[in-house]
Amino acid sequence: MNSNNTYQIPFVSLLLLFIIVLMMNLSFGSVDIPIQDIFDILFNKTSSNENWQIIITEFRIPKAITAIFGGSALAVSGLLMQTLFRNPLADPYILGISSGASLGIAILILLVSIGGFSTIFLSNWSFIIAAAIGASLIMLVVLTMAGKIKNTMSILIIGLMFGSFAAAIIGIMAYFSTANQLQQYIAWGFGNLGNHSTQELWIYFGFYIIGIIPLLFLIKPLNSLLLGENYAQSLGVNIKKVRLSILVVTSLLTGLVTAFSGPIAFVGLAVPHLTKLIFNTSNHFILIPAVLLNGAILMLISDTIAQLPNSEFTLPINAITTLFGAPIVIWLIVRKRKINY
Repeated sequence: MNSNNTYQIPFVSLLLLFIIVLMMNLSFGSVDIPIQDIFDILFNKTSSNENWQIIITEFRIPKAITAIFGGSALAVSGLLMQTLFRNPLADPYILGISSGASLGIAILILLVSIGGFSTIFLSNWSFIIAAAIGASLIMLVVLTMAGKIKNTMSILIIGLMFGSFAAAIIGIMAYFSTANQLQQYIAWGFGNLGNHSTQELWIYFGFYIIGIIPLLFLIKPLNSLLLGENYAQSLGVNIKKVRLSILVVTSLLTGLVTAFSGPIAFVGLAVPHLTKLIFNTSNHFILIPAVLLNGAILMLISDTIAQLPNSEFTLPINAITTLFGAPIVIWLIVRKRKINY
């Protein structure tokens, strides 16, 4: 593997790009705010326009933080899945976690209507809790089975089956749902980075850190897994323990993002490939921080585009992540023709 000094320039470039993209995300929207005023609001807590200060502090900063957490968490989860299953098509949702969250939301929306409850129960917290419960149930079942199964690919198939099972139940519920219920469910499925309070963001941050810290202890086992489980085992890696740790971290991060932002496609699948093409390495000591940065950058760029600068309309973030990111990855693959695994 190359010396770490080789990657200093790419990392510095990514950090600069991250800052630029973050400033653009805070600046552009239905109201364009000058960069100088953004710096004044961030560092001096003052602005020439009081409305701009409210927009930045109460709306755009929380949305940018949500984008950073969500993009980085999905990206690193995708990297973990692709390494564990040694499958370039693996993504964070392959374990059925997103389907479990979607089922929780579908049940919430249906029960609110059937039970005659007021739509006041369809708040941010109710959606977060319902999605978290659905994702947690699927996660617990998958992790329980993972502890009893030796074959890693069997876990992959089980995750896909649970995802299909949850999707089938959602389909049946959708068939008997009203147009209003379907509209609410579809709106959640588009993904949403905004409308989170400070309290919600602190909870988001706490669980995010709990999911990220174990990555520090998984770097060496992940590098060993690149050459196969038998080789890793010969190096003294406890395959069962490492596999379970990877699944727990991925499930936690994926369930967290889905609960707070809805199912956001493409990021977890594409960012690891994009990062490997840029850095030309399979060393997770380099890949993990790079993937975290790239995931945050891609989500911020997608959110900036979704905001439609100088317009009151906002496009679904779920669609933008795919429309914006897919051509870039295709172009890079065609240009370099190889990805390190």
